[in-house]
Amino acid sequence: MFIKPRIGKIMDIRPNNTIYISNLNEKVKKDELKKSLYAIFSQFGQILDIVAIKTLKMRGQAFVIFKDINSATNALRSMQGFPFYDKPMRIQYSKKDSDIIAKMKGTFVERPKRKKEDEPEVKKKRKGQSQQAR
Repeated sequence: MFIKPRIGKIMDIRPNNTIYISNLNEKVKKDELKKSLYAIFSQFGQILDIVAIKTLKMRGQAFVIFKDINSATNALRSMQGFPFYDKPMRIQYSKKDSDIIAKMKGTFVERPKRKKEDEPEVKKKRKGQSQQAR
């Protein structure tokens, strides 16, 4: 049985100003993570922004947005697998342009705000009961 390597999927994504980094150490605080990413990636070119969100779904991941694609490409090639806080970074191009780049290109489209998922009825009832108990 032949299993298609995961790398094939990465190569399908076109070069982009933004690189997506995964397999980051989840225990590192957000501010420290951003500063450290800036310190190691700024050698490749001007960084416009670093996005690191520490929600359950997004922890251990970050986006580094470079001013030009060549910088992003050099960073991706040079830092792939680099040990960062004791874990090897996995780097690929972002699937979509970041908002900053889209605004620079004039292709920015405002996304609808995501609503927090409605809480299940059980949680709502528990909240109501705990407030009545006070």
